[in-house]
Amino acid sequence: MRLILFCFLLFPILPVWAQTQGSTQQPPTREALQQQQKQLQEEIDNLNATLNAIRKNKKQSLTEVAIIQRKLAVRERLIHKINQEIQRLNDDIYNKQLEINRLKRQLDTLKQNYAKSIVFAYKNRSSYEYLNFLFSARDFNDALKRMAFLRSYRQYREAEAQTILKTSELRQQAIVEMNNAKEQQTKVLETQSNQLKVLEQDKKEKDQIVNQLKNKEKDYLAQLRKTERQRQILNEAIKAAIRREIAEAERRERERLAKAKAEAAKKPAVTANNTPAPKTNSTPANNTPKASDEPITGVVSADRNEARTYSVFETTPEGREMSINFENNKGRLPWPVSGGAVVGQFGTNIVPGTKLKETNDGIFISTKIGAPVRCVADGEVISVMDLGDFQGVLVQHGKYFTVYNKLSDVSVNRGQQVKAGTLIGHAAADFDGEGKIEFRVMNGSNKFVNPEQWLKSR
Repeated sequence: MRLILFCFLLFPILPVWAQTQGSTQQPPTREALQQQQKQLQEEIDNLNATLNAIRKNKKQSLTEVAIIQRKLAVRERLIHKINQEIQRLNDDIYNKQLEINRLKRQLDTLKQNYAKSIVFAYKNRSSYEYLNFLFSARDFNDALKRMAFLRSYRQYREAEAQTILKTSELRQQAIVEMNNAKEQQTKVLETQSNQLKVLEQDKKEKDQIVNQLKNKEKDYLAQLRKTERQRQILNEAIKAAIRREIAEAERRERERLAKAKAEAAKKPAVTANNTPAPKTNSTPANNTPKASDEPITGVVSADRNEARTYSVFETTPEGREMSINFENNKGRLPWPVSGGAVVGQFGTNIVPGTKLKETNDGIFISTKIGAPVRCVADGEVISVMDLGDFQGVLVQHGKYFTVYNKLSDVSVNRGQQVKAGTLIGHAAADFDGEGKIEFRVMNGSNKFVNPEQWLKSR
């Protein structure tokens, strides 16, 4: 019975609690939305500049389609941010209107009360009424209280008049702010309309280029097959380098544990030689040494309070620290090249209406031929790969790896310690004659992840 009563009392509270939990995440402010719109517009401008540079060669390529597709995606995100700003403006206008209505009601009530007090004061304005009120007191103390009451009543009327003026000013200020919000709403709606028109133009441009590509679809399929073969060659080279590093790390870890065990075994032997034998026969203690306080199980501790999934690359303090530093800089890593735009997105990319399909394990960034390519974080070069047409570099950051591909030359050597900003090499010309590099990121599970989630916003 008590349980049923408890559930009955709790039931009305649950929807309120759920609503409270769901509303903890605050929507972005207008300033944040405007900053995001600015960044997206800068990316669109960058893509347009890259597209114009490619078209100067008068040679159509798949990169052109990739840029237009990315530009469409970025512009759609921009329009979404504009829609969010319009919604915020609508909310602001609605709230301001509510505030204006509330202040108007409050102002009307204040004016009515003030008018009543003025009428009362007018009717009792004669000195006779004032003296009669004082002399009708029971005693001297009562007269003092009546004088204090009259003084406070006069002060109350003055304060009431000030409150009316202040409320009127607040209402006028709310009206001005609402009008400003309406003007801003008009401008943002105009921006939205213009962006929608440009979006339709971009879609028509993409359809036109895709139709032109269909005439040379076989040539582009052959180019994609060549690109895919190079991707597989690069992947095999990366896997071989990582297998080699894993074997080397495991060997060093076995040696470290064996050395620690041997040192721990020497300590009881030295103590036994320097200590007199006991006179009584007792059961010998278990002197099985503990290797050390270093973890040898499947968990490596970044510190004493944080458990991490075991990785052979984090069995040393240096490797663990490098991994943590790389993780802490997610979303803040510098770009490997200055300028340029992402012309090949991570994952599977399809040209609609054709058989053209490409899988990217990283991102392709357009840049000038010969542009310097720099390391994005501290680490160690574990492989310099000759891929025939291009060269590539694999850098280890603890249990993470970064790949720099499509280089014309390399400025580092295997085993070299590098810092963020260290020159890795220079960008080469891709098959279509444009400057382009490939950048990849591998996580602790040796799986490729989207590099754009690790790089900072430009």
